[in-house]
Amino acid sequence: MIRTPVCDLLDIEHPIALGGMGSASSPAMTAAVSRAGGLGAMGCHYLTPQQIRERTAAIRKETNKPFGLNFLVFDTHEDGFAAGLDLRPSVMQFAWARQDQDLKLYFDRAHAMGCKVTYMAGAVKEAVRAARAGADVIIAQGSEGGGHVGWMGSMPLIPMVVDAVSPIPVLAAGGFADGRGLAAALSLGAQGILLGTRFLASLESPLHPNFKQAIVDSDGHDTQLSEIPDIAAGVVWPGAMTRSRRNKFIERWSGQEWALRQHRAEALAKLRAARDAGDVDEGPLSMGQDAGLIRDIPPAGEIVMRIAREAEQILAQRLPALLSN
Repeated sequence: MIRTPVCDLLDIEHPIALGGMGSASSPAMTAAVSRAGGLGAMGCHYLTPQQIRERTAAIRKETNKPFGLNFLVFDTHEDGFAAGLDLRPSVMQFAWARQDQDLKLYFDRAHAMGCKVTYMAGAVKEAVRAARAGADVIIAQGSEGGGHVGWMGSMPLIPMVVDAVSPIPVLAAGGFADGRGLAAALSLGAQGILLGTRFLASLESPLHPNFKQAIVDSDGHDTQLSEIPDIAAGVVWPGAMTRSRRNKFIERWSGQEWALRQHRAEALAKLRAARDAGDVDEGPLSMGQDAGLIRDIPPAGEIVMRIAREAEQILAQRLPALLSN
């Protein structure tokens, strides 16, 4: 079994974590990952305090293993944050703070409630900022990942962040989908991986079946970075682009962002209707380039175990066999 120091820190069996993906997360998926020995997570952004309490209760009904509650700092409201703190999850997870926001205020409050703190960063400077504010774990997120990402790829970013924040442990995110990715991340100095797209194509994922199938059908080349989904939603993320499946909606508004702003309400209504109907040509699907590595829709717990087994085989057999005696 692969066990890194971050496993002891977070009280998990495998160095594998679920990304806190907002509306794409669910109590069932969170609990399944945690039950399998990984770190489950539930995105709390845009949830009411009551929804946070109800969904956390649903997770705890399914498992007593550690999990995290995830908050977007730039769009975190006090009532929701306070509700999350009162629930005392094992981990409070943060990402995407504006430069004028004091991370230490959030981290100190989480620590005071007995929670560990993780922070996702897409740049070395942001990782160092979070480390100095007291984060227990830094998540280095490369631009290959789905949803909101920065501009640097995982291969250079991960070791740069590892070097910059040592001895604070780092989890690697952005483009990881299997045991080969876990083995690679460990080789780069990370202590584990965080995955989003891989878990979206799981039985417990709340995505419409058509969107899950679109991930399975992807060759990994059908995503692009843009601001179009955020323009339609009327939300400005600090320093982020969003990687999503390239479809008719994205192509229609590409280069016409000014017009999308004029017709935002109408476009957003159509976007939401398409999402609910499972229309992959018109609905939004945040997914990473690692979709090209995904070929099935198994239970989330099986994904955790499969990744752990494959990485162990690589580290114990394949890589040592390359060394000459």
